[in-house]
Amino acid sequence: MLRAVLYKEEDLRIEECPIPEIGPGDVLVKNEISTTCGTDVKIYKRGYPLLKPPHPFGHEFSGIIAAVGKDVNGFKEGDRVAVHNTAPCNQCYFCKKGLPSMCEDMLFNRGAYSEYVKVPERIVKQNMFLLDNSISYKTASLMEPFSCAVYGIDNCPIHPGDVIVVNGAGPIGLMFARLAVISGAKVIVTDMMDNRLKLASKLGVWKTVNVSGLEDSVEAIKALTDNNRGCDVVIEATGIIDVWEKSVKMARKGGFVLLFGGTKSNSILHVDATLLHYSQITIKGVFHTTPLHVMTALELLKMGVISSEDFIQNEYKLEDLELAIREHASGKVIKNCIVYP
Repeated sequence: MLRAVLYKEEDLRIEECPIPEIGPGDVLVKNEISTTCGTDVKIYKRGYPLLKPPHPFGHEFSGIIAAVGKDVNGFKEGDRVAVHNTAPCNQCYFCKKGLPSMCEDMLFNRGAYSEYVKVPERIVKQNMFLLDNSISYKTASLMEPFSCAVYGIDNCPIHPGDVIVVNGAGPIGLMFARLAVISGAKVIVTDMMDNRLKLASKLGVWKTVNVSGLEDSVEAIKALTDNNRGCDVVIEATGIIDVWEKSVKMARKGGFVLLFGGTKSNSILHVDATLLHYSQITIKGVFHTTPLHVMTALELLKMGVISSEDFIQNEYKLEDLELAIREHASGKVIKNCIVYP
């Protein structure tokens, strides 16, 4: 089979290798759709501290079961499935404390840009789901990133009528925006690219703001709120430390700030202690997702809360993966996908 391997920053190769052998509790999936994401772009451009190259590349996909281990229950050859790329251990301190996204033994399954993907037993049991004919492979491939937005939004104290700003209209930011809209909030979305802001408007947001060239984006957002008081909830979805810091300043007194976008290593957040204390602002970092929110994300996808037609623009062959990644990085598309023969 063919798979993508990242040897170092911007050294991505498509290689031939044996189809993986599976154990008694594992499943082998023939890939149908893999999607590009911002994390892939970051890893491609600058590497990832937890991954030592060369390593298999990609983590969002859906497909058809090609083989099942002898101990697998609930799945069979030929089943259509959506597969997440992680599963917690459910045994460590953090799992027992109800924080599976902080699991000390999180299983990561890399290599979704591949004709076949081996799904380990732990993921089979917790984060692999049967698909009925109401949902396409392309839509199902959005389950992983959407589950992160579902987890993040679940951490926000959103009430109907609240004014919320989402900073960053990439895939995750747009997913946050849509979830906030269906929660009954008045949603503002900021970005530097008009094509992304146009999609945000299609998803039902109240206002969009192109912050490129703005002298003071904080004041521009506060000016959209009554008496310039600031937003009830601020969601950061860019991973840029400057945007993290501006996000804190956009909150009203007693407001809530969710910092979700992953920053570069050694980034330091500078916060005005006086503002934090006297305005009683809550700042929360949230990472990744949980099996509960993966399951919820798939149900929301079945309901049509977001559409693959909006989020996935172009189709590529595996051999052209690098083009798909670079186009994603340019911001000209929300996401691309790899289609397998």
